[in-house]
Amino acid sequence: MLLPVLLVLLAPGVEDWPQFRGPNSDGHADQQTAPLVWSDTSNIRWKTDIPGLGWSSPVVSSNSVWLTTAVEQDGRLSLRCLRLSRSDGSVIWSKEVRLLKNIPPIHSKNSHASPTPILNGSRLFVHFGTHGTACLNADDGTLLWRNTDIAYPPVHGSGGSPVLAENHLILICDGSSSPFVIALDSATGQIRWKTPRSITGRVNHSFATASLLKSGQRTLVLAPGPDHLAAYDLKSGSEVWHVRADGWSAVPQPVVTADLVIYNHDYDNPELIAVRHGGSGDVTESHIAWRLKRGAPSTPSPLLVDGKLFLVSDTGIASCVNASDGSVYWTKRLGGNFSASPVYADQRVLFLSEDGKATWVKPTTEFHVIAECRVTGRTFATPAFSRGEMLLRTESALLCVRN
Repeated sequence: MLLPVLLVLLAPGVEDWPQFRGPNSDGHADQQTAPLVWSDTSNIRWKTDIPGLGWSSPVVSSNSVWLTTAVEQDGRLSLRCLRLSRSDGSVIWSKEVRLLKNIPPIHSKNSHASPTPILNGSRLFVHFGTHGTACLNADDGTLLWRNTDIAYPPVHGSGGSPVLAENHLILICDGSSSPFVIALDSATGQIRWKTPRSITGRVNHSFATASLLKSGQRTLVLAPGPDHLAAYDLKSGSEVWHVRADGWSAVPQPVVTADLVIYNHDYDNPELIAVRHGGSGDVTESHIAWRLKRGAPSTPSPLLVDGKLFLVSDTGIASCVNASDGSVYWTKRLGGNFSASPVYADQRVLFLSEDGKATWVKPTTEFHVIAECRVTGRTFATPAFSRGEMLLRTESALLCVRN
């Protein structure tokens, strides 16, 4: 059995959801119960309208929920963070992180608040791509630091979420030219290291979230980028190895198993590539274990459960794949389009389409639907699970779902 060795060096409380894709940033909910069936009028504990638009996922503690949004006002753009009460959804505070005098262009599927925050104790890290990164006091929203000096030419806006490890806040900054990966000091917001991409392509932009891998005595930052995936030393930022594969606009977060790193290298022609751990320099010829095109996602991150990968393509084709060799157990068309990443909760796999349809399936090598449900509104954000509840974001509201 392949065991995940993804490292996410936070200290969340029991059943918190502190970052993109959960406690370990792998799509797993650390809880025994999760709501199975819901609708606009069934099993909704509360619903709170959220101003503006944002596709960031909520982050959750025992008593609060935080999320970012972008509010247009008189031709300007207010980049904001909100704290809500877990008990009733009331807004405890709403803080402006930065005000832009103009509204930058973005892709129609994107928002100006797509990266998911990180909650680490009393500190909340928010990221708005090239428009700024900040650290707030999670209790009262006080601004502790803000960095607006990380400049690069974005394409279609920003999408990748930050990753926190050993006081390093990792950001992938792949714009139209001179792409790079950067680490900020989480205490001050100052740059610890900035590493230009060793490989650039005809198209350089991407929207991926990094993953972490423990390799010997060091931690590696795994960052998909233009025409390659690179592994960087967390402490120094130096590139350790890379694998080449033509592609652009990479979005999904890499999956890490005991032996492999599995990632998607291209948006238009998505393909999953599995790369064996280890090596140095260019490992393209020596370390690729398998490749899979059919059903590969362009946007949703794959989900690893007991050695099986659960995928859903942007066009609604779901698959279950053997993570060790890439062989396919099943492929089924769910219908609809998908941006949210699948989640594993209460021994079930959840696929959430962009039009509010949720499909629960068994995490087995045979396809079996457990339940289907739907809410009104677009649903691009990956839902959060905490203490028997699901926090589900639509284009206009945040819903707390509970059986």
